[in-house]
Amino acid sequence: MNIQCPIPAHEDEIVLLGHGAGGRLTGELLDQLVLPAVGSGTGPLEDAALLPGHPRLVMSTDSFVVSPLFFPGGDIGSLAVHGTVNDLAMRGAWPLALSVSLIVEEGLPLAELRAVMESLGKAAQDVGVPVITGDTKVVGRGAADRLFINTTGVGQRHELLAPSAASARPGDAVLLSGSIGLHGTTVLGTREGLGFESDITSDSRPLHRLVRALAPLGDAVHVLRDPSRGGLAAALNEIARDSSAAVEIEENAVPVPEAVASACDLLGLDPLVVANEGCLVAFVDADSAESALAAMRSLPEGARAVRIGEVLREGQWGRVALRTLVGARRIVEMPLGEQLPRIC
Repeated sequence: MNIQCPIPAHEDEIVLLGHGAGGRLTGELLDQLVLPAVGSGTGPLEDAALLPGHPRLVMSTDSFVVSPLFFPGGDIGSLAVHGTVNDLAMRGAWPLALSVSLIVEEGLPLAELRAVMESLGKAAQDVGVPVITGDTKVVGRGAADRLFINTTGVGQRHELLAPSAASARPGDAVLLSGSIGLHGTTVLGTREGLGFESDITSDSRPLHRLVRALAPLGDAVHVLRDPSRGGLAAALNEIARDSSAAVEIEENAVPVPEAVASACDLLGLDPLVVANEGCLVAFVDADSAESALAAMRSLPEGARAVRIGEVLREGQWGRVALRTLVGARRIVEMPLGEQLPRIC
């Protein structure tokens, strides 16, 4: 029997889709190739970075290659705004300005491009953030897949907030602002015509107001994370690694909509690794957990906020465990590569 490993034996062999999935392959690509080339790599890799010399200014950049361009609950235009605003928000920042760059494939109908740009503009207007600069490039047929969007956002951090992936502490409560798995299953179902997408809608939405509601808790808010690529599993593993923490969550506390659970059962997916675009994970001081939940539940985007676990005071540091419905414990691994490509 000839069994071949799907992972390249050498880092310089080829790039796989999995290298862009936000899991272990992404980490290896960054650590071994990207970060050494640009002279970076110290400290945790956050959703957004503080500008050197400006401790309250935060910057983030992102590229959106979602396929299809339109899906229930959103499209690539609104997603580009929401994703960038949310990355700023995870560092406790309010968005100040955005840039938007387009890579358009020759042959894309102008009506579709217009619909995307109108949606993007409306999303930015709803957030209250101006688009102040950008760029447009057109490439030949086959050189891109219809439309890619790159955004950069600049925000100002709230003076009371300083969340970081490296700041989780023993005893912290782990909070989740809403249901998981909606975005990834929606996009996949629409792309493949699987029939269940009519029952599921992407959760794509901005979260900066939700973070502002947490600001009065100040330094009791230790970590904020947007579980997009790689889902909740990747986000928790990154936090556990960067904080040298042992994290445990309860399976029966994690809100998975029935339609998402059914879709994942059908496709053989774990909802914990499916992408989200409208919920956040918060690690807060245990004494402030109920206040944090009340603050999140006061807004529509946090109405279903729940406590899903805690940071253990002793355990396997850098690891995430799941307490199952039957009381057993299993390790939640960092996803390896790509299960749902092109979802953001």
